[in-house]
Amino acid sequence: MKRGKKYIEAAKLIDRGTFYDAEEAVSLVKKAAVAKFDETVEAHIRLGVDGRHADQQVRGAVVLPHGTGKTVKVLVFAKGDKVAEAEAAGADFVGGDELIPKIQNDGWLDFDVVVATPDMMGVVGRLGRVLGPKGLMPNPKAGTVTMDVTKAVNDIKAGKIEYRLDKTNIIHVPVGKASFTEEQLNENFATLMGAIIKAKPASAKGQYLRSVTIASTMGPGVKVNTAKLG
Repeated sequence: MKRGKKYIEAAKLIDRGTFYDAEEAVSLVKKAAVAKFDETVEAHIRLGVDGRHADQQVRGAVVLPHGTGKTVKVLVFAKGDKVAEAEAAGADFVGGDELIPKIQNDGWLDFDVVVATPDMMGVVGRLGRVLGPKGLMPNPKAGTVTMDVTKAVNDIKAGKIEYRLDKTNIIHVPVGKASFTEEQLNENFATLMGAIIKAKPASAKGQYLRSVTIASTMGPGVKVNTAKLG
């Protein structure tokens, strides 16, 4: 793969064979983020679990203290009093059955997170084939199936992110933007890692944190020393 001059220059800042302390890794990622737009800083965490087994799934949500730097559009499936509650909390879209054809037939997906009250999951379930592959299905573990729609919407708007294993047992999540201060990125990263370490399944054997890499959208990856993460 051909790399641009900026990437090659940025890559010179990083020794690929070195495992850096989290603070130093964050500092290097910021220096290496030289694109003309505000790059997203992401963490890629390989875990020593086998996500094919239900008892080794790692999934949850955490509110990053400084958010992700992205404006998140929230869709809430609700009825009755919960409609007004969701609107008051700042949900971008609120509805019920009438949204099914819009999403299913018209391909409307102008939202980032879906929240549903438990009594609406029968309706939302009909959208499983559309929302499931995009990771948009509401889930109780992530706090997106709840009667407390005010808290759900507030948390998401404040910077709540979901984390879950992909098929290769890696978690990919944003921890902020390159324009964030090092302190903000460090606090977000520490909060994320704390949640993932706490979510370690009881059945996981051996080394839990196999590898952790931080990178910006267009920048090279920086390996983090997992021994100091807990």
